[in-house]
Amino acid sequence: MTTPSPGLRERKKQATREALREAALRLAVERGPEQVRVEDIAEAAGVSPRTYNNYFASREQAIVSAVTADREARIAAAVAARPAEVRLADAVTEAVVEQYTTTDERGHRALLLITSQTALRDAFLDSTAGMEPPLAAVIAERLDDAPGHTARVLAASVAAAVRIALEGWLSAAGNAEAVEGFGAGGLVVPSGSLSGRLRTALAPLAPAFDAAEQNVKR
Repeated sequence: MTTPSPGLRERKKQATREALREAALRLAVERGPEQVRVEDIAEAAGVSPRTYNNYFASREQAIVSAVTADREARIAAAVAARPAEVRLADAVTEAVVEQYTTTDERGHRALLLITSQTALRDAFLDSTAGMEPPLAAVIAERLDDAPGHTARVLAASVAAAVRIALEGWLSAAGNAEAVEGFGAGGLVVPSGSLSGRLRTALAPLAPAFDAAEQNVKR
């Protein structure tokens, strides 16, 4: 599946979104998330608060976007790039694991910030829903699923499985400790292997993916 190059308007929107998420993360690191207002983020990015509201619904969403930026599109692209002979369940699993476990120093810093506050953790978990539309489109093409019903169900199931894996990774009992200056919720130390949790959560979906592929071959 090929994606057309974005036009000038879309490139400007992407640049604005990037400026907002970078400003949100920088200010949150410098001041602490609770001390950052939407107005502060907008000013730092050189836009109005009204423009900010066209891109993000809250400061938490903007901060989280700094670490989840375009991940849903990258997951879909990774699935589309897999050869047709690769089992669809494997293609989806490997794409998800790769995109959720490959982070640079900036990503690690952002994730540490996210784990420090309940509202940020909630926004991080909510962001998994964003993978459903692009992933459904790729699955529909792979399955020749014109109505897209099967693809949407499978993509929604993947998003739910990823959320469950992340919840377990971030909510291990006994791993919370208060961290002064980082707001309510304290620091949650991620528990266990994220890649392992993702694979375990996605494994029950494999029979559904296999059945859908078998229907295409008939």
